[in-house]
Amino acid sequence: MAAIVPERSQPINDLNTTPLIDVLLVLLVMFIITIPLQTHKVAIDLPQPGGATAIQPDPVRNRITIDAAGTIRWNGAAVERAALRALLARTVGMPSEPALDLLPDADARYAVVDAVLADVKHARVGKLGLPGNEAYQDF
Repeated sequence: MAAIVPERSQPINDLNTTPLIDVLLVLLVMFIITIPLQTHKVAIDLPQPGGATAIQPDPVRNRITIDAAGTIRWNGAAVERAALRALLARTVGMPSEPALDLLPDADARYAVVDAVLADVKHARVGKLGLPGNEAYQDF
């Protein structure tokens, strides 16, 4: 007995896409697994406990210093710019405005000094001094 083989007059022209789809799905899963998770950070300056309320302005003379690292200090205590603005507003609101001395370090970044000067200007400080400029005087 002979096996019955169906006769085909045309070859099969359909492409078998099942292996192609399987490979693409495996590649997609591998790609999704290897993508690093996106973490978005938003910088928020939160007020520190005791911030500007712990530092009291002197009623006679106050001193702002800026060191080479860009740290702003009010009478020796490190402050952020928001606390500095609050202290400047408090000194301007005093009955007798105290004198304010600005002493930037020679290696301080200009951008930090400029930002502090802008804060002083916006606070409308009337008595601003820049002591120590005698060292830069030509003879």
